[in-house]
Amino acid sequence: QVQLVESGGGLVQPGGSLRLSCEASGFTLDDYTVGWFRQAPGKEREAVSCISSSDGSTYYADSVKGRFAISRHNAKNTVYLQMNNLKPEDTAIYYCAATARFKAVTMRAPLYDYWGQGTQVTVSS
Repeated sequence: QVQLVESGGGLVQPGGSLRLSCEASGFTLDDYTVGWFRQAPGKEREAVSCISSSDGSTYYADSVKGRFAISRHNAKNTVYLQMNNLKPEDTAIYYCAATARFKAVTMRAPLYDYWGQGTQVTVSS
């Protein structure tokens, strides 16, 4: 069964850190470009970060550049999103997604084939 499962969300104070995990089953995640998206209540889905399957190139939204880092752990079939210096505006449900159709970085959500169920991140004091 093809599946993506996110974990690692939670409640953290401003300035804190979280590491989100996106674990794949039923396929080899290293063969896929993986993106992280988020959606806050009342707002549209936002592209956060991406790592390509071709050469490991990465993309970050301006709002998270310098604070977030995406990486792969191929042996665990997992992609991580390390989030540092979190801000209240980072509060959202975070989703990972995977596509085999594009080997390069892409943040166009309709191009992603598989999606996880999401994990809640809340940044509040």
